Amino acid sequence: MDLRQLRYFVEILEQGSFTKAAQALNVAQPALSLHIKNMEAELGALLLLRERTGVSPTEAGNLLARRARLILGDLDQTIDEVRNLDRDPSGEVRIGLPGTISGILALPLIQALRQHSPRIKLTIAEAMSGFIANWLDEGRIDLAVLYQDLDRSSFCSEPLLQEELVALAGPQWPLPARLDLTELRDVALVLPSAAHGLRALIDTALQPLDVKLNVVVEIDSYTNIKSLVSAGYGVSILPLHAVSQEVQAGTLAVSRFKSPGLMRSAHLVYPKQRLRTRAQQVVQDLLREVVSDLIAAGQWDGARWLQSEGSG
Repeated sequence: MDLRQLRYFVEILEQGSFTKAAQALNVAQPALSLHIKNMEAELGALLLLRERTGVSPTEAGNLLARRARLILGDLDQTIDEVRNLDRDPSGEVRIGLPGTISGILALPLIQALRQHSPRIKLTIAEAMSGFIANWLDEGRIDLAVLYQDLDRSSFCSEPLLQEELVALAGPQWPLPARLDLTELRDVALVLPSAAHGLRALIDTALQPLDVKLNVVVEIDSYTNIKSLVSAGYGVSILPLHAVSQEVQAGTLAVSRFKSPGLMRSAHLVYPKQRLRTRAQQVVQDLLREVVSDLIAAGQWDGARWLQSEGSG
């Protein structure tokens, strides 16, 4: 098996069919089919399921795809690093961000990178932490900010910041300035589903207090949660910075939780053993710097910086 075969295999999976992959690679379709047959024969395993609508990977195919993306990514990065050793860092860096963090961090990070290292191309993927963690594991992204601490031996996970969570309600649903967590008992709540990291944190915080949640709507969208709360469907719990604009506009009101409050931590996560390029290190360092500056300037409401000087 050689690198060309790995590239062909990955492209077939990315395109979802031999026909589209052949067009993208400018390679005859029979030649692609032959390469896959040779790979399957060499490995002694079926890699792709041929279906009417295209192809899908088998379990062995998924395993090979994950490893192939890492191998090809490391090779491309090494070539780029050697070619540009005496020049400013260049290349693509792929980063995964949860939606609430992307909304406040993406633009300042892009602006800082353009000023510092304009030859680096930044690709930002936005999703829930669970999806981002899978992308990081599969090698689809190089760096991530997650609301979960990946303590696996294959990842480095650094505390980055803490966000204050607050109760929010529409103007027709008055809340006190300070709220005890136990006061959420029997209150109609609009929350993310159990699959969402924020919901897991809320459930864990309330379990020792014997507070049974009265969840009237479950929806995994902060935008829709805020709309439902503003319309009077119930109370919710979100990061303070995620509702600051609505509070200023008067469409939502917030109540902060009494000491010790309700906080969630965000972590800077990256592969421990995967090859690190100069471009990735630049983005990693700039991300820390931008987060610190946003918090220091008061532009990240309810956030507290967790990294000490010289982190990294």
